[in-house]
Amino acid sequence: MNRTLSTLNSGLIWAGAGISASAIVVGTWIAPLGWQQGLLAIVLGHLLGGILFFAAGLIGAKTGKNAMQTVQISFGRGSVFFSLANVLQLVGWTAIMIYTGAEISNALSLALWEYSAFSLWAIVLGLLIVLWLFTGSNQVGKFKLVTLIAMFLLTLWLSIKVLNGQENFPVSGEMPFSTAVELATIMPLSWLPLVSDYTAKAKKPFAATLSATIGYLITSAWMYALGLGMVLFTGQTEIAPMLLMTGMSLIGIMVMILSTVTTTFLDAYSAGVSAGNITAKFKETPTAILVTIIGTLLAISLPVTQYENFLLLIGSVFAR
Repeated sequence: MNRTLSTLNSGLIWAGAGISASAIVVGTWIAPLGWQQGLLAIVLGHLLGGILFFAAGLIGAKTGKNAMQTVQISFGRGSVFFSLANVLQLVGWTAIMIYTGAEISNALSLALWEYSAFSLWAIVLGLLIVLWLFTGSNQVGKFKLVTLIAMFLLTLWLSIKVLNGQENFPVSGEMPFSTAVELATIMPLSWLPLVSDYTAKAKKPFAATLSATIGYLITSAWMYALGLGMVLFTGQTEIAPMLLMTGMSLIGIMVMILSTVTTTFLDAYSAGVSAGNITAKFKETPTAILVTIIGTLLAISLPVTQYENFLLLIGSVFAR
């Protein structure tokens, strides 16, 4: 395997992956703990999950094997089962991520311009993911760099707007601290079947894996904190109403689009990598593009979020 992934690119790719709507949503669930306890749970959970994230990535980086090839070390040809399961769950998550991004963007465009176009948003997201795939899985060229910088700046601006207030909104319900920590641990763990697909190409295995881990943990914890603050400082529990309330609708659409692309392309590309472990006839990028197309069609035609528990069940195979 060609080792073309630099330490900087590794960190940037995974920092982009950490900025996602799903992390914001999970962060809102921790609100009953309050700001200080909630932040502590988020940090602790990410540190615990980050240890396993780093370990999984380092195995791939040192051996030069992608995620499913590292499974093959222990299970031999039995790893084909894991590859099939991984492809299935990644197609599903691609569809769900596109659906979520399109749903939030559509809600904002409906409020801004009284224009509902869910299918159009889903297609736009699918096309942008395909464009991202064409630019390479482990390189951050000018297009990707500009996109990532724009996303970071827009998200920072959004965070300042949301968190520049007082913790004035009471939250009903209870959340045990241990449960909050577990919720924060889940997100880094969800990437265990994928991380080696990228670190396997690292020029400097340890440094690139560490860079990926730090980049991801910082931005993912940031999104959790944004979700937590969204509830405590604005009283909103959903992303679209919060963006409307803070006057950040247009910026919110841009953040949703960019974050969906930078996260979902990893799912699609890794589906291509895992498919290649089943048979060499599946080439990584063409298969990833096919997965994106299928995911887009599923997002448009089915209520894909109803299958989320099924996908989590499949994903649990890799966390044991």
